[in-house]
Amino acid sequence: MTDKAAFLSVSGLTKHYQLGGIGRRQTVHALDDVSFSVARGETVGLVGESGSGKTTIGRAILRLIEPTAGNITLDGTNVTALSTGDLRRFRKRMQYIFQDPYASLSPRMTIGEILTEGLILQGVRGKEKRRAMAEAVLQAVDLPRDALDRYAFEFSGGQRQRIGIGRALILEPDLIVADEPVSALDVSVQAQTINLLRSLQQENNLTMLFISHDLGVVEYVCDRVIVLFLGRIMEIAPSEALLAAPRHPYTRALISAIPNIDPDAPRDRPALRGDIPSPANPPSGCVFRTRCPHAIDRCATQVPPLEEVAPDHYKACIRDDL
Repeated sequence: MTDKAAFLSVSGLTKHYQLGGIGRRQTVHALDDVSFSVARGETVGLVGESGSGKTTIGRAILRLIEPTAGNITLDGTNVTALSTGDLRRFRKRMQYIFQDPYASLSPRMTIGEILTEGLILQGVRGKEKRRAMAEAVLQAVDLPRDALDRYAFEFSGGQRQRIGIGRALILEPDLIVADEPVSALDVSVQAQTINLLRSLQQENNLTMLFISHDLGVVEYVCDRVIVLFLGRIMEIAPSEALLAAPRHPYTRALISAIPNIDPDAPRDRPALRGDIPSPANPPSGCVFRTRCPHAIDRCATQVPPLEEVAPDHYKACIRDDL
């Protein structure tokens, strides 16, 4: 499901990995035929269990990994067709916020060097100009100017993630992929970081892909949500509609698994059968069928198309009665 007029368009995105030696090679299906669109200024969440393909989508869009097949278009430019040199220049328009604020910052570089590294690669001349831009972005993420001459180990996890956000913002990108940006942080600082991302997105009219396993965070941050399972899209809907009236059995299971501190709240949790299948040997037909409590024989032979079941609400399930 793509819109040719969208700011970001992903069509038929597929990523397979080959594992093993001679005679023992296996194909790992990280992504299979993923298609969606994102409007300019929109925040879209990618959710699903570990191994669902969320991070693979984000990294493939920025071509941090090369897709096996499919097309990625940003503001009319076919990103998948860019040469190495053109991609390097185009990358200023799309930036990544990494999950781990500790591993993503070099301990050997000052914060000023970390922030201005991208500016140097993009040909921004003048040391004073680059420093002024770094000071401005530190102010935007609520960190003091003297942070420029310090090292990452001198900061807390929340502050490091703010530095990571600043590194993404300093090139004034159009698209940001935020990969679990608060999952490695203490609960006490998660809300501050989320609110910072929201305000920066609105102030700069950023288009954002927000990767998370926390549906509560996704509901707060995102305009729409894409639910993934084993490299395929199960459901797409506006965040409020998805949380209030999920249409796919997998989405319902994810939502019902959200902890509820009310001991008197009803516990209507649809059971998920078995374990997550191996991406090296995905089930035939619907990849979710081996865990679905509503699976029928036809689920084993038919790959369900992503179809609109309500305004701007899509699901991939052959069962119309669910």
